[in-house]
Amino acid sequence: QVQVEESGGGLVQAGDSVMLSCVVSGRRTFDKYAMGWFRQVPGKEREERECVATINYSGDTTYYTDSVKGRFTISRDIAKNTVYLQMSPLKTEDTAVYYCAAGRGDPWHFREDYWGQGTQVTVSS
Repeated sequence: QVQVEESGGGLVQAGDSVMLSCVVSGRRTFDKYAMGWFRQVPGKEREERECVATINYSGDTTYYTDSVKGRFTISRDIAKNTVYLQMSPLKTEDTAVYYCAAGRGDPWHFREDYWGQGTQVTVSS
């Protein structure tokens, strides 16, 4: 069994910074998983979640969707079984439920195996 748990969301203003954290626990060691952050906006189905950023097993290769390049940073701390998403500066269009996923593959071909429950990020103008 694998558990994925996000934290760090909330209500912020445009231009603010937020760091999301995601802790993974379970049978396999954390460094065996590639990790990703996704987001889902109201009205979109689960299958339409947008892949925001991914990171490989060792943490030295990353992928970002165009809309967050230069503003978001994904990183991982293997010793803490944790992956982070630093978001700054935030825009109102970043409002969404953010999900963490543990999976496999290189950052451009990430395949998610386990999902967290999600954390809401709301950016006001």
